[in-house]
Amino acid sequence: MTTYENSDVSVIRDTSSASARTAGLLLLSLAQFLIALDYSVIYVALPSIGHSLKLGADTLQWVVSAYAVLFAGFLLVSGRAGDRYGARRILIAALVLFGLAATAGGLANSGGLLLTARGAQGLGAALMQPAIIALINRTFEAGPAREKALAVWGTIGASGLAAGALLGGVLTSASWRWTMLVNLPVAVVCAVAAPRLLPSDGRRGDQRALSTAGAVLATTASLAVVSALTFAAVHGWTDGRTVGFGVGGVLLVAGFVWHERTSAAPLIDRALRSNAMLRLGAASTALYMASVGAEFYVITLILQNRYGYSPLRAGLGFLPLALCIVAGNMLAGQFIARVGSVRLLTIAFVLDAAGLAILAASAGGTGYATHMLPGIVVSGIGHGLTYTSMFVTGTGGLRDEDQGTAGAVLTTSQYMSAAASLAILVLVMGSPSAAGTYRNAFLTTAAFAAVGALVAGAVTAVRGPRGAR
Repeated sequence: MTTYENSDVSVIRDTSSASARTAGLLLLSLAQFLIALDYSVIYVALPSIGHSLKLGADTLQWVVSAYAVLFAGFLLVSGRAGDRYGARRILIAALVLFGLAATAGGLANSGGLLLTARGAQGLGAALMQPAIIALINRTFEAGPAREKALAVWGTIGASGLAAGALLGGVLTSASWRWTMLVNLPVAVVCAVAAPRLLPSDGRRGDQRALSTAGAVLATTASLAVVSALTFAAVHGWTDGRTVGFGVGGVLLVAGFVWHERTSAAPLIDRALRSNAMLRLGAASTALYMASVGAEFYVITLILQNRYGYSPLRAGLGFLPLALCIVAGNMLAGQFIARVGSVRLLTIAFVLDAAGLAILAASAGGTGYATHMLPGIVVSGIGHGLTYTSMFVTGTGGLRDEDQGTAGAVLTTSQYMSAAASLAILVLVMGSPSAAGTYRNAFLTTAAFAAVGALVAGAVTAVRGPRGAR
């Protein structure tokens, strides 16, 4: 065991074996896969869940949203908690919570119990995500080693979104309950192996005070904003609940900003807030989720509503996307070393926009291979490149004790954007039955990707292609 001093924090890393670090990385990547999987695996299963538990369309939407709202709502607090109390401790507790909640959801005999279980899963995911990023960045030194590690993590983790749709189709063919129960053995394996494979938290964590007021404001503001966006997607922008949560969210966000600027113990310290690369990373995660992240929702609707695919066949329709995402992530590690993460981010967003534009142009067709596959391939490769490069950009060069918080900032931006982009797509599409509605949806996502390319390109022009290295 070797101890590294960084500011006032002692970070303990097991450097005795490269194979041990690799095993730890695979464990963290598997945990990330679990988070991404559970966000998308449920989509294909929704019709079966509704039929089994006799849930209406409004309630059914919250099977997805309960996970997303709690996930986004608790990320900032979870990131600081991991920095302060130990990322490994937080990760193990989160894995246990996630596995138990998934089991409860799989055994649920009512909509209320299922929604509660999905919310608990979202909370578990919120605790996991920042801890995973922090542990990777503390285990691997900044530079090529960390970039390769993040590429492996991104390859496995990002493919979880696409694999979720594929696995959801396979499992739903047996029973929708397996889309929940499949999480338990994976969570148990990760929790049991974590103490042996992951670096110790040591005796001391981040000693900066964790402001109770800041934690409460951050969590309630996030919950209110995401809830408003979710109600907007389900019930419309003029619904009383949308307006109520929206107004409350604006006031709470204003309160949180005021607290961060005036408090002696802000949740996100001033140096971190002013970090240009973290800001670019946060903007990129938001635009990523509004573009290729939202692509999953539209493709799911096309395959099942327009093409009339069964859950299994719809799931198999995501297989090429999953493979292309894996390929993009594998290439990302090599390209970052050559051109820098910011320039690669620009290229990745260009590919995202091109793939989504191809899907928009072919939305009127009914042949999967001829009309959807080309756009899926291009956007899938861009998706993989974007996923890795945006996290390398956002967390590169930060102190070890800031990694959990930085990861939380990036992921909060990502999943806030997921809720917002869903609400926007529902508004753009209206009743998703005609080809034009899908074309408009893909054009909207392509526009977000184009903005991402412009933002990253502007930073490249100012800082140089290797500015984020």
